[in-house]
Parts: sequence; structure tokens; C-alpha cells
Amino acid sequence: MIRLLCILAVALALSAPRVSAAQDLTGLARVIQDQSVMTDRPGGVEITLELTQGVPFRVFTLAEPERLVMDFREVDWTGVDAGALDQSEHVFAVRMGGFRPGWSRMVVDLNGPFSVETANADIDADTGSATLTVRLAQVSYKVFEDQSGAPRLAGWAVPEDGLPPVRMGRQTGSEPLLVVLDPGHGGVDPGAERGGTNEKELMLRFARELRETLIRAGGFDVALTRNEDVFVSLDRRVAIAHDLGADIFISLHADALTNGRAHGATVYTLSDTASDEASAALAERHNRTQILAGVDLSEQDDVVADVLIDLARAETQPRSDQLALAIRAGIDNKNLKLNSRPLRSAGFSVLKSPDIPSVLVEIGFMSSEQDLKNIQDPDWRAKMASALRDALQAWRIADAASARLVRQ
Repeated sequence: MIRLLCILAVALALSAPRVSAAQDLTGLARVIQDQSVMTDRPGGVEITLELTQGVPFRVFTLAEPERLVMDFREVDWTGVDAGALDQSEHVFAVRMGGFRPGWSRMVVDLNGPFSVETANADIDADTGSATLTVRLAQVSYKVFEDQSGAPRLAGWAVPEDGLPPVRMGRQTGSEPLLVVLDPGHGGVDPGAERGGTNEKELMLRFARELRETLIRAGGFDVALTRNEDVFVSLDRRVAIAHDLGADIFISLHADALTNGRAHGATVYTLSDTASDEASAALAERHNRTQILAGVDLSEQDDVVADVLIDLARAETQPRSDQLALAIRAGIDNKNLKLNSRPLRSAGFSVLKSPDIPSVLVEIGFMSSEQDLKNIQDPDWRAKMASALRDALQAWRIADAASARLVRQ
């Protein structure tokens, strides 16, 4: 039934009548706040969203925790107040934002098992505006689990435009180093927030600047796991690097800690056991983001399953450790602030590619006033980018030499 509802939802949105050009519609549908609401109804919840124009959409539920997910093509959530939208006692959190290129997503956290009873899109023939109504009915946990899961519908595939060709084999120091940069968070997952600034925007800006620094230096090919404000699941970030045959994977973050006064750059590598309690808590928070953003974890495709079968192969972990040491030295050589314990380890899911040296770099902590000021300073970011460039150049030489020794 849930699959049928999803397909009907898309079909209804696609069948919207054509509207004359005189109405000057934009490419994005906007949400009309004062006509949109989530309210309780007998035995369930009713969600009404008023859009300036009809768009394709799909609706489904996910378990652990229980939540409703609504995906849209080209909906702009700017200015929408999630708190004002939520008037239901069965809903305790609402998030919305970009999810993938051309898509946006709304995730509704529920306080129990609710299934999609109906999902309708009514299009106004005169204005082209659309009223989306989704009714949820409370059901047993067994029924909820049986009906939950992201549907596989035609037309919702993820494009991979603009990524470099696939590489094979370990780097030898003679060819360009293929670096995959992973700007943390994105879309419905803002990451750390402080004073109107969020981690996802800061890391995307820095990743773009770092890419330019590496390309200008020569000897690097660079890909980003996301190049706009969209959500990318942790497994997908790893899979992108794996599919490309990346030489290096670097995840970029600037977290905020509620406890302690952490500041300065920190480099993390993968470990079954965290090097300290703060690292364990940080990894747990990072790994939970894909659940909070409404990702279906019930099924993994063969590629991702293959990527995640081992925490790290015996050859790769020492190379990751050497990469972390090189980055620490590069930052220190530029006289940039390092954390008091700059090298740490924890079970970050995003570092679990078994055949690619991978590190997670916290370039600073947004909870530190000075670190946040630094990260917002373009001159400081340029210096940090050059530190990482120097580190990667040094690592490439040392790693190639190590490979030759191994072969001998």
C-alpha cells in the first residue's frame, strides 16, 4: 500500500495543468507558510502543505526512529518556520532542506508508529498552486515496519555528473593524486550551529577553496562528495570515493562541543575503540546524522555493502595513520592552532572504506569563539588550505616510497 501511495503521489503531481507564462512561475515551488500546518486528527495526523506550484513528490515512512519522509522535486524551503508548521502532539520535530541535486526533503519525527493512509495533491486550475494533504493513521509496530522503507521509483536516480574518471591501483607518485573531499553535513542536516552560522555552509565553502588550492598546485585531481547544499548519506560519501578509486578521502568538519573548551585542528582516523570519550561522543553524533536526515538503512546495495565489509584493510590503516601525521605536520608548519591532542581515533562511519586512506579533519570547533572567527576569515582558510596541500604533497612522496619498499 505504501508503494502504491508513493506512485500515486508522483503521478498526481506530474498531471498538474499547464499554467500560462503570464503567471511568471519560478523554477522552484515555494511553501506558503500561513496555509501549511501539521495537526492531530482522530487516530492520527494530517499534514497540509500549500505550494506555489505542483511538483513531483513521494511519501514514505522509516523506522528506528519512527519518521515520515516527503521528497520533492524543486521545492524552496526558505523562510519556512518548522516550529510554526508543527501543531501536532504526535510530531516532535520537523526538518527540511536540500537532499540531493534537484530534490528537497522534509523529515517528520513521530512519537509512535503511523502509516500513510492517503497522500493527495490538488492542483488549482487557475493559479497552478498545489495543496498536498497527507493523512497518517496510528498502527501497530508490526504493520509500521512491514510498510516502511524508501520506494524505488523510476526517475529518482542519483546523477553523478562532473566526477573524474575511475582510478585503479595504488598511487606511485608519478600520476596526479585523486583526492575526494567530503564537506560534512548538508541539506536537511546543518551540522553544528552557532550565531546564525552552520557547519554545512562553512565546510562547503572551505572544500571548494581547498579544491582550488590543490588544482592550482598541480599534481591533484579533486572531487567533492557534494558541491551544493544537499544531503549525502554517510554510506554514499564512502561509495563515491570507492567508485572513483580515490587515492585519499578527507572528510571536513568544524564541530561544536557542549562540554569542554576544545579548540584547534584535530585529525581523526578510524578505530574500533575511540581514543577518548570526546572522540566517541563525536563519532556517535556524526554517525547518527543519516538517521536524523531520513535515510533508509534497511537495505544496502552491493557496492556499499562491499565498501563497508571491513573497518580497514591491513595495508590501508597505516597509510591513513601516516596521512594524519602529515596533516598534523602541515598545519603545525603553517603555525596554525592545533588541538592539545591533535591525533585521535574513533568509529566514524565515513572513514570505513577498506582500501582508501581516510581521515576526518576538524579544522576547528565552532564552539570556540576564536576558532569560529578563524574559519570565517578567508585569509585563515587560505592558510589552512595551503597547509593541507603541503601535507598531501609530502604524504604522496612518502607513500610512494613505502609502496616501492613493500614491492621489494
